[in-house]
Order: sequence, then C-alpha cells, then structure tokens
Amino acid sequence: MSTETLLQHFLMYLVVPVWLLAGLADYFCHRASHIERTSGVAESLLHLLQFVEVGVPLLAALFLKVNAAVLLIMLAGLVLHQATAMWDVRYANATRRVAPIEQHVHGVLEMAPAVATAIVAILHWPQVMALLGAGEADFALQFKRPPLPGWYLGAVMLGVALCGVLPYGEELWRTVRSRQIRTRLAA
Repeated sequence: MSTETLLQHFLMYLVVPVWLLAGLADYFCHRASHIERTSGVAESLLHLLQFVEVGVPLLAALFLKVNAAVLLIMLAGLVLHQATAMWDVRYANATRRVAPIEQHVHGVLEMAPAVATAIVAILHWPQVMALLGAGEADFALQFKRPPLPGWYLGAVMLGVALCGVLPYGEELWRTVRSRQIRTRLAA
C-alpha cells in the first residue's frame, strides 16, 4: 500500500470517525453539566458556529477537487474554529465547571481538524507550494473526479447528522426552552 493510500485511509477511517465521536462526547459533557441552566443559549450558539467552521471545510474536502481554493477554505476554517474554540472555553469557564473529561474531549476536537488539514495538505503538496508562490495555484471549485465512494459519503453524512446536527440542535432547543421558562418564572 502506498504512503498516499495509507494517509488517505488514516484520514477517512480513523481521523474523521474519531472527530465525529468526539463531537458527540462533547455534547454529552454539555448535557451532563446542564448548560441550559448555566452558560445557556450563548454557549450553544458558539458550538453551532464551530460546527459550521469545520463543517464547510469538511464538505469541501469530501465533495470538491482538493486544490488551492479548498486548502484555503480548510485553513480559514481551522483558524476560525480555533479562535471560536478559545472564545467558547473562556465563556464556558466563566459560567460553569468544565470537567476534566470535557477538557480532554476539547483537545481531540481542536486537534482533529488540524490533523485532517495537515493530511490533506500533504496529499496535495503541489497546491500548498503553489499557495506559497512556487507553482500555479488552482482556485477553480470543481467536484471531485472520481468522487469518494457513495457509501463513505453517506456514512459520513449520517455520522454528521447523528453526532452533530441532531445533538447540537437538541442542545440549542433545550437552552432556548430553559431560558424561556426562566423568563416566564421571573415575570
């Protein structure tokens, strides 16, 4: 098996699943700490922002030909995600106890996109070099040819739905509902 194939399989079958499961673990940490009664809607919205900041680059890497444009999308998402993660942790620490297990899960959630971006960059090194001025950068957004296997794309989308969209949608709903209840009781 070539190094390229090993890196691609490591990314597809280890990094992405661990990343998705870490997102689900983080949701359960938030639920256990009852963020609906502490940090509330604001923290939940920060989680959704981080989800978008890593979701757009993930979708780009899954469906688009990886070139300079996709690499820039991934790098921008990584930087924005890191900045929002710091904002999120600072806010959470000021409003609730962030347990050690949640801190470790955050470590995975911060490193997984960095590792994924690094692997994609290595696999498409000529475009990285082109971004640095050594070669011709391709900024055309085109679908991946050939596409990744449909079963894999479906599995990742299902994982995103089950480990991200549904849990964090429920978290937002729970925090909004709790705030509405508290507002009514205070009136």
